[in-house]
Amino acid sequence: MAEIVGAYFTSHVPAIGGAIARGDQNDPYWKPFFDGFPKVREWLAEVKPDVAITFSNDHGLNFFLDKMPTFAVGAAAEYRNADEGWGLPTYKSIEGYPELSWHIINGLVGDEFDPVTCQEMLVDHALSIPFELAWPDVEAWPVKLVPIGINTVQHPLPSAKRCLALGRSVYKALQSWEGDEKIVIIGTGGLSHQLDGERAGFINKEYDEFCMENLSKDPDAMTRDSIHEIVRLAGTQGVEVLNWIAARGALGPGAVERHRNYHIPISNTAAATMVLEPA
Repeated sequence: MAEIVGAYFTSHVPAIGGAIARGDQNDPYWKPFFDGFPKVREWLAEVKPDVAITFSNDHGLNFFLDKMPTFAVGAAAEYRNADEGWGLPTYKSIEGYPELSWHIINGLVGDEFDPVTCQEMLVDHALSIPFELAWPDVEAWPVKLVPIGINTVQHPLPSAKRCLALGRSVYKALQSWEGDEKIVIIGTGGLSHQLDGERAGFINKEYDEFCMENLSKDPDAMTRDSIHEIVRLAGTQGVEVLNWIAARGALGPGAVERHRNYHIPISNTAAATMVLEPA
């Protein structure tokens, strides 16, 4: 059986990629955010994962408003990063793990989820930036990838309860996987932010702290609000917290917090980074 070594959560704002490209890590505006990552890298060097199972949302690279699956699972041999129009550097491709992907897909279907299965999938900033933050300057990414996409863009959105159940189904599938890999769970996006409309620039520190406090000890507390209430509390784009909730479910029933960093704002976003380990 594979070993889940822990979970890494972080924001994935495109502007982070620009800051990396410019070398702005020590700029006063960016430094409090980047200061959260040495401990993440130390932890990853300690646990040495072989596989990353990621929960994120697509930003129009694979799906757009005319075709937006609620849940999608990649089953490709390789995931290539592509430019979405932000002018960011194109990062290295990530090796896939189709055998594990299909095992997870079969488990999800067995638990009455109906994911779209993608034997070809591009990777956008929701994964490329978190990977670059975790493993900067490596010649090749040290993990294989199983990407799971969640619709956080086009209503109707899945409920937080459904996303937590999705993650728990992934955890259940991993318990029956016969490989001996070390697996890290990654959830990206958020936290609170809204980039458009009358509430553009909206940030809710109180709600962010509620999420960070409960992520390890009581993830079910994060599912008690309706999806519309989460949008109200976190902002239109802050609903990406669904990715964190699903990733927390995949970590397993108990978790302890290893590291946390929170900074506002970067690019009108409350940026958070956390590391959890199985209890």
